[in-house]
Amino acid sequence: MLITELLHSHLLSSVVAVTGTIVLFQFVAVLQRKLNAIWLQPMLMSILVLMALLLWQDINFDRYFSNSWLLNALLEPAVVALGFPLYQHLETITKQWKNIVLTLLIGALIAIISSFIITMLIIGDYTIAVALSLKSITTPIAIAIAGQLDGNTAITAFTIILAGFFGALVGPRWLTYIKVKSPKAQGLAIGAASHAIGTATVSNISYEHAAYSSLALIVSAVITAITSPFIITFLASLW
Repeated sequence: MLITELLHSHLLSSVVAVTGTIVLFQFVAVLQRKLNAIWLQPMLMSILVLMALLLWQDINFDRYFSNSWLLNALLEPAVVALGFPLYQHLETITKQWKNIVLTLLIGALIAIISSFIITMLIIGDYTIAVALSLKSITTPIAIAIAGQLDGNTAITAFTIILAGFFGALVGPRWLTYIKVKSPKAQGLAIGAASHAIGTATVSNISYEHAAYSSLALIVSAVITAITSPFIITFLASLW
């Protein structure tokens, strides 16, 4: 009786949620490779399909989230796995670490300052300016900083996802189009601008892309976490 109840309750729902999500993601990934369609980004399309299904069946997101707990639990080892390509290229990276850190520092500062100033000039809303200035770092750090600086955390989360998907969809091809063909440069650019989603995408290109993108993701997050509170506070005082 107990087994029967489990199969018809949370256990069965969890199996359906996890299996269905994985099958959907893999189906879109195979379809993307066969059609060579850049817009068929597996993560983006899976989210859109799942949103449509949940709305159609009137299923609360919290219910789906609790049933798909296994996928969320796998996020941590997945992040750790991104460190393997980094380890493979560690010797090369250590020889170039000064140039890499300087490049990422300049990029992070430009992203924070330009986003804040442009948003304030066009929109004039401090909370949105904070949100947009933190769009190019990983979600947990950005939301924490945005909350401390009284930024709009909802917009922060949305713009981070948008930046990630934009980089994943057009980043590599755009970089190739403007003659940036080095795997190191492409990896650093995507990791710095499009964080985990972009890193996961370029990891399919080569281990070198994955290594430098993972490095850029980590270093850019650290730089932004340290510098953004001071920079944003200073810029806000000018308005």
